[in-house]
Amino acid sequence: MNVPFFDLKRQYNPIKEEIDDSIRAVLNSQRFIMGDAVENFEENMAKYCGCKHAIGVASGTDALLLAVRANEITGEVLTSTFTFFATAGAVYNARANPRFTDIEQETFNINPEKIRENIEENKYIDAVIPVHLFGKPAEMDEITKIADENEISVIEDAAQTLGAEYNGKKIGSTGTTCFSFFPSKNLGGFGDGGLITTNDDELAEKIRTLRVHGAKPKYYHHIIGYNSRLDAIQAAVLNVKLNYLDGWVQNRIENASIYNKALKDIEGLELPQTSGNEKHGFNQYTIRVKKGLRDNLKDFLQSKGIGSAVYYPLPLHLQPCFSALNYKEGDFVSAELACKEVLSLPIFPEIEQDEIEYVINAILEFFKGN
Repeated sequence: MNVPFFDLKRQYNPIKEEIDDSIRAVLNSQRFIMGDAVENFEENMAKYCGCKHAIGVASGTDALLLAVRANEITGEVLTSTFTFFATAGAVYNARANPRFTDIEQETFNINPEKIRENIEENKYIDAVIPVHLFGKPAEMDEITKIADENEISVIEDAAQTLGAEYNGKKIGSTGTTCFSFFPSKNLGGFGDGGLITTNDDELAEKIRTLRVHGAKPKYYHHIIGYNSRLDAIQAAVLNVKLNYLDGWVQNRIENASIYNKALKDIEGLELPQTSGNEKHGFNQYTIRVKKGLRDNLKDFLQSKGIGSAVYYPLPLHLQPCFSALNYKEGDFVSAELACKEVLSLPIFPEIEQDEIEYVINAILEFFKGN
């Protein structure tokens, strides 16, 4: 048996007619830039998240970039070193300065106490970007408290977390939150796309202006912005898929539960953590493989026809492009250890029960021999 890491065709085929009709409507209208498709999707996303404004942009990376620019952040931005490159790359390209800190071992998310320590040590920190990694919400109560006490901005990187909840509210309902619609996300488009949610009217207007070259009205540029508009075809596709999102997230949760029950007693394996005040979105089901066996397990699964992935093999503070920041190996031990141990297993909503069982049996077989 072959079990793919994810299979987008399985998601598309059951709703093919709806999606094709939505694309055809855009083709018939010939309104490919902004227009009704984008406006309808933005309205539906605002309702879904429970916020005032949802602004579509060209990618999740651009969502972060425009959020930093709109908040007029020019100093240092503190974020996790264990995240996708875009979190810090967007900060740099927005003319601010990324600064890294460590994660909680159990959650993979930024450690709030490390945020407090960094702020106490560095008066130039203007903002913090917590990343809700793998679908698990960060500890926003504590992070927001720390930020408010020190009068710094908070921008949430929720690229992997649409559909998750924190304290009974959807991620994106409060603050400034950035989403990605990369095809493999919980809500994935047919290409790149992103969105920012906020309840701040002034901030929303700045973001809308920045995404169209800083023009307001058209051809009158008071700031230098970007060409970062969500394509109408992507919006049309996402608008259809949004109706199915909660069901897909529930499938991910149920798949994670199956893994948890079957793998919980394996020595040398640590499973994803959840807490009572959250709904984990499980964009990834990421285990920790101890005793230096991660790569061996990955190779073994591959030999059995099972897809898996390592998110992420190298923390941001050790990336060559950030060498000028003078971080070194050993600075953030929890993140560095995670990079050596993490392995994500197939958990996409359409995976079959027998496929999950096949993955589980392969893991059990591996650990019997190790």
